Amino acid sequence: MQSTTASTPHFPRASAALMAVLLAACCLCAGLFTAPAASADDWRDKEYWLADSGITKAWEVSKGAGVKVAVIDSGIDAQHPDLKGAVTGGYDASGSGDPNGQKSVGSKPEHGTLVATMLAGRGHQPAGASPSAGPAATPPDGIIGVAPEAQLLSVSTWLGSPNPSGKSDQDQIPEAVRWAVDNGARVINISLGSTTPQWPQSWDAAFLYAEQKDVVIVAAAGNRIGGNTQVGAPATIPGVLTVAGVDRKNVASVDASSQGISIGVAAPAENLVGGLPGGGYAEWAGTSGSTPIVAGVAALIRSKWPDMSAEQVINRIITTARDAGAPGKDPLYGYGILNAEAALKADVPEVSVNPLGTIAEWIRVHRRGNAVPATPVPSATPVASAAPTLPEATVPAAKAPSQRDSAIGAAVVIGFAALFLAIIAAAAVQLRRAAGDPLAPGEEPETGATERVNPHRKPHVTDGRTG
Repeated sequence: MQSTTASTPHFPRASAALMAVLLAACCLCAGLFTAPAASADDWRDKEYWLADSGITKAWEVSKGAGVKVAVIDSGIDAQHPDLKGAVTGGYDASGSGDPNGQKSVGSKPEHGTLVATMLAGRGHQPAGASPSAGPAATPPDGIIGVAPEAQLLSVSTWLGSPNPSGKSDQDQIPEAVRWAVDNGARVINISLGSTTPQWPQSWDAAFLYAEQKDVVIVAAAGNRIGGNTQVGAPATIPGVLTVAGVDRKNVASVDASSQGISIGVAAPAENLVGGLPGGGYAEWAGTSGSTPIVAGVAALIRSKWPDMSAEQVINRIITTARDAGAPGKDPLYGYGILNAEAALKADVPEVSVNPLGTIAEWIRVHRRGNAVPATPVPSATPVASAAPTLPEATVPAAKAPSQRDSAIGAAVVIGFAALFLAIIAAAAVQLRRAAGDPLAPGEEPETGATERVNPHRKPHVTDGRTG
């Protein structure tokens, strides 16, 4: 993604094209490894984060029932065995997929299904079993997501290669966000990113819309191996819960994570497993996988406390995180490593504002101080695309000087020049007098000068000769 500035609301065409490539090239999938054939139980057994991050303990409180989570990605294969019944709607923001958003598109078509299974996979339920069966029941085969009772909305985007429809990320991302909000998403998962912290102004209105509609947005920090040494947009947008990655030892991942001041929390990013379109499975790595783990926990919280505000949900996640790295918030772990059990069970003080900032305030300060627009009114039909929040900024032209100003300026210059010449001439006369030089022809003594006369000195007489 190419950068934009506060005073540049639109990108050049070449920059927009490069942004689209990088968004998917940094799809934050540090590695995708299709392992040898194995039973579904073997794949489920590899989900170490369910216990290590306190998720199985959090299930004692909530499994995400009644919460819609939108996955803005490359599309979800809703027919995957572990996702049957999980995907309840969708939309194609790319213009090149199926209208329901469930066709895998873009340069990494498998990406959305990997994310979806980690977030809300339900596994292969044995005959007669229910997805809401208690922990004492026999675990199902396949991938179990963090919020296995949540509902998924698949919002497909085409990124990383030329889009047949011609729609760029500048159109797809805001359109996807607004559709998700208008269709009931309480949490939005964005496992996509870029190599620049800046975002186009065309995104402002959509992210502001989500903020004003009390939606939690969770985004991936990016991976060093994918070129993201620093967190890139949209994970740099104020108010977004940005997720970094750690390895099996809870140390910041060297390859499968990045760093930046916008990071809110860290979660597992290595040795991950997920489902592939067509019913397969794969091992992978990256903050693309860390993000649905955290988004899933947000869904658990919103299910437990349906009236809890987005800022309270985010505050609960970061406040209960286990501190890591430098004491307090730092650019590698944010506020710490995810602790899902504490996020669902701990007493957390309420906050009145989002601890990660607000896009409304950022727009007010950085988009040339223009007023933040009022909350958009939802339409009966999906909004095709979010319009730029603000008009193109203009800079007033400098006022040309008047003729009077020019005349005054010239007179001042001439006056100073005359004064300077007079000072030089007077100084020259004084120097000659000090050296004993006679006055030059036509020169006169200075006005007011007196001659000292020695009364005892005889007059000097000349003989008329030169001398």
